[in-house]
Amino acid sequence: MSAEAKSQSRLAMWLDHHAYSLVASLGRLLRKPWASLLTVGVMAVAIALPLGLWAALSNVERLAGTVQQSRQVGVFLKPEIAPGRARALADELRGRADVAAVELRTPEQGLAELRQAGGFGEALDAVGENPLPSLLRVTPRGDEALLAESLKALPEADLVQHDAAWRRRLDTWLRFGGRLAWVLAALLGLGALLVVGNTVRLDIQARREEIGVLQLLGASDGFIRRPFLYLGACYGLLAGALALALLSAAELALREPLAELARSYGSRFALQGFAPLQAGAVVLAAGLLGWLGAGLVAGHFLRQSRADAR
Repeated sequence: MSAEAKSQSRLAMWLDHHAYSLVASLGRLLRKPWASLLTVGVMAVAIALPLGLWAALSNVERLAGTVQQSRQVGVFLKPEIAPGRARALADELRGRADVAAVELRTPEQGLAELRQAGGFGEALDAVGENPLPSLLRVTPRGDEALLAESLKALPEADLVQHDAAWRRRLDTWLRFGGRLAWVLAALLGLGALLVVGNTVRLDIQARREEIGVLQLLGASDGFIRRPFLYLGACYGLLAGALALALLSAAELALREPLAELARSYGSRFALQGFAPLQAGAVVLAAGLLGWLGAGLVAGHFLRQSRADAR
């Protein structure tokens, strides 16, 4: 037999053993359905908790980013400023380098908004004359704090409202939440690693005699370890898929009530789940986690058995 034929034969045997190891691992899972479901369920919960926190933080961050008023600076003009001068001032501000956009709200528009908000109609009718001033909503291009300070110097400005303090606090909380999500992911990932490692360890103990025979026949450590690696990967892949299913169910349960709450505030915000690429990455990462846990346990057992044989 030529060298090329021998190489192809070894490759075919290697692929056959991988396929056999995968099928055998799935068979072991199906032969112990309740024990397998318990392992997968514990891993899924450990994976779903940090993922759920990360998804919640992503939605909160997206909500904060959609609220343009979080960066806008409100400039209330003096009551004696005529609408024509207010429009001219808006055009002047649009030409500034530190201003991205300017929206003018006239007293009539402000009065209409108050009437639409509900509950103010009778009070506004009692006032008679429109008491609202013109308002400029200025969107900064850079630092909104510096822009707000410069707008206070305008002779037409009566009050400059800058509500960015809450946004800075929100950003701080989001950074803290992101760090917390990573810490939980590390801790619970370690827990999932230990769960799959312990499950594979029990399977190895049950097949100790079979492994001993394979070692006497000269089987390599990679040959012996391979079925257990696939077993751990199967646990991880199933756990990742179950974690995504749990989070999807939670999203469906919360989507409509949250959308209704957002509509009551005039927002179209809706929960956003995992994109297909993100979901695939989660499942693959869970599979790698299971593979790693099984590899660590199987490698330790094989090293220990080799040392005992000496």
